[in-house]
Amino acid sequence: MRLFIINLFLFLSAFSFAQETDIQLKNVSDTILNPKRTLKISGSLDPVKTMQKLFPGKLYNLSDRNTFISWNCKNCKPAPFLDVNGVEGDQMFPYNEGVATRLITTIDFSDSKGSEYKIIAFNHSNYDTDGAQTGRFSGGLLGLAKFAKNGNIWEMRSFQPAVAAFGAFAQCPTPKLVEIGEDQFAFTLVHSNGGAGGAYEGYLYLVAGFDGKYQPILETDKYQLTNSSFISWSGSYTVVNDNTKKHFRDIIIKTKGSYNKAAKAEDEFDVEFPQEIAVMAKTKKSFNFEIERRFSFKGKFYKLIDKPIVKFSNVK
Repeated sequence: MRLFIINLFLFLSAFSFAQETDIQLKNVSDTILNPKRTLKISGSLDPVKTMQKLFPGKLYNLSDRNTFISWNCKNCKPAPFLDVNGVEGDQMFPYNEGVATRLITTIDFSDSKGSEYKIIAFNHSNYDTDGAQTGRFSGGLLGLAKFAKNGNIWEMRSFQPAVAAFGAFAQCPTPKLVEIGEDQFAFTLVHSNGGAGGAYEGYLYLVAGFDGKYQPILETDKYQLTNSSFISWSGSYTVVNDNTKKHFRDIIIKTKGSYNKAAKAEDEFDVEFPQEIAVMAKTKKSFNFEIERRFSFKGKFYKLIDKPIVKFSNVK
């Protein structure tokens, strides 16, 4: 009897697992990708239910908070979208094999007039039969929907199903709201990736509405470095509000880190140093550093202006 119970338990467990991971695709109309779509939500806005209205596929709630919508669009014409990893080229979206769409976050904010807004950020990745997200050098494709409150109604003001792909393992990092001008709001994302066992280098991206669509308008490397035993750094940013620019204000990025030459012998992976500290790393055993860079909007993109300001401390 005991053996029978054990076998039954294993069978039911395997059956349940198979049932949980048997992900099906639902075909949807190509109208879902129309950026001029309208959508109104009465009362409170539930982000997952709202996302399902935008992408009316099959909703799955798997373990480990793995909630997503599985869908396919046979009549959609895939278009290229930037994957900042740059390893496998652009992503062709919607994916021919199907799409899994997940909620990343909901951002609430108000402008200077007191108007209330919500932005739903979602992540697209390739359909997988068990709901997994794979591919170290495949970013999660970011999409955005912006809602404005009008009385008891949330009205969708802008909808961009796909912007660009960031992050690793098809998982886009969480965008953070930042005001870069008078009632001008944008998002920062820290994209981080690297080889197996090696250091992960982080890039800072700024995504903003420009020329009628959300797009990356700032990219800077050497913003973050993790998983290295002898050198590391982390960045922070500040929007310059000196009343000289109403929109697209300058952005100052500070990178702080430390270096220890002795610990390098314990690490089999090398790291490309910021050029501002490369000479110091060749002549000193250890030090802390801070690099300050200023970026200004030029035409269609933020560009580095002036020379970076570099400070060293605890030099040995």
